Amino acid sequence: MEAVGYTRHGRVRGTTRDGVTAFLGIPYAAPPFGPNRFQAPRPPEPWDGVRPATAYGPTAPKPGYAGPFRKLLPDPEIPGEECLNLNVWTPEMGGAGLPVMVWIHGGAFVNGSGAVPTYDGHNFARDGVVCVTINYRLGVEGFANLPGAPLNRGLLDQIAALEWVRDNIAGFGGDPDRVTVFGESAGAMSVTTLLSLDLGLFRRAITQSGAGNIAQDPDDALLVAKELAARLGVEPTAAGFAALDPAAILPVQAAVSGEVSALPDPGRWGATTAAGGMALTPILDGELLARRPEDAVAAGAGRDVALLTGYTAEEFRLFLMPTGVAAALTPDLVGAATAGMGVPPAVAAAYRDRYPELGAGELMATIVTDSLFRMPAHRTAAGHAANAEPAGVPGTWMYEFGWRSPNHDLGACHALELGFVFDNLEPDSELAGPNPPQDLADEVHHAWVRFAADGDPGWEPFDPRARAVRVFDGEANGTVRDPRGADRALWD
Repeated sequence: MEAVGYTRHGRVRGTTRDGVTAFLGIPYAAPPFGPNRFQAPRPPEPWDGVRPATAYGPTAPKPGYAGPFRKLLPDPEIPGEECLNLNVWTPEMGGAGLPVMVWIHGGAFVNGSGAVPTYDGHNFARDGVVCVTINYRLGVEGFANLPGAPLNRGLLDQIAALEWVRDNIAGFGGDPDRVTVFGESAGAMSVTTLLSLDLGLFRRAITQSGAGNIAQDPDDALLVAKELAARLGVEPTAAGFAALDPAAILPVQAAVSGEVSALPDPGRWGATTAAGGMALTPILDGELLARRPEDAVAAGAGRDVALLTGYTAEEFRLFLMPTGVAAALTPDLVGAATAGMGVPPAVAAAYRDRYPELGAGELMATIVTDSLFRMPAHRTAAGHAANAEPAGVPGTWMYEFGWRSPNHDLGACHALELGFVFDNLEPDSELAGPNPPQDLADEVHHAWVRFAADGDPGWEPFDPRARAVRVFDGEANGTVRDPRGADRALWD
């Protein structure tokens, strides 16, 4: 059955199934090509009549995942220039006042889209939430430091999408004053960044496996841009890159990104690039983004937004185990790689002493899980909670996803929680294996819905003293105070 929705730019036609209406591929900004390339997002052109919104719109230019990640992390590529689009699932066309959840996808700022099947928002809408998923510019198009172009174009896209939600979501049954923005990995890093900007565009935030530690110094980002330009044979400027089709840039972008991840050398790429292990990320531009997000949150930014933040218990296994990298690592390589990422040598040595049973690959996974994901989440949560006042201020909550996939020695790896959050488990997937537990998906998904609706996911709030963390492991599923606190203390 078809339904019609109304936006400020024109009418859209969606499809209704089982009481949920989906509107797919709605443009929230003009195509970022031609005169709009490497510019801040601009409004879309209005249209006459009723625009079909029955299929996902184009995805942003991206290289696609390499090697085993193509099977582990499905990532559809849809051609076309109108890639700054979003998708809406609603249970009540003509209704009003429903909570809204806006999803910002991950993919290391170079991959992903709102069209990934796991991100289908039908089941959030089934449970009374208007769900929105967005696309934003990736890689060089969205995040390279290109003289002559505004920085952080991908972040500006995300802000434009949230402004679209503010201005239009009431027409789809949602309440623009009850918006929760949530994301995973680079999407969660984006959410924490947006939280730190005090935009007033959302009331609650959920960050899954990505906190406030990622932001490049502009000089470090320029090192990456210059290397890309040299390999492409163009000047390291917006005009130089604009002379190339995006498709021509992607293979070189993928090569440089792979080199940064494989050997995060601060001498070559800059300390802030190496620390995150990603070539293209948000940049400390001194205007939109003046401080690292976790520092801004510790200083009080985002205090009027409720925060739910967490991680998977064994994040970095995704990047080491199925690729074979873990088996090839030696203790010396672990020391060099973790030092390049900014891990203090004394901390790495303490992990070696505490876990003598771990081989080099397992040790690397443990240290980098804590360095890139668990510790930043704790720092952001502690900074956010410390700024709460006795009454009337939104709170802070933490979780740890500990259920272990039986496939590819992944364990409780990065991205594993996604199907559980969206309640979109596959009966047999490369990532989660055969028959992942539906009862765990019920619990996780409904905690996210409850947080969006009421601002409380259902367990004890986090504070820097007790450090209550809800553990979702498919067994006990209880609240633990300061899990692996002795390891956490090493980083203090």
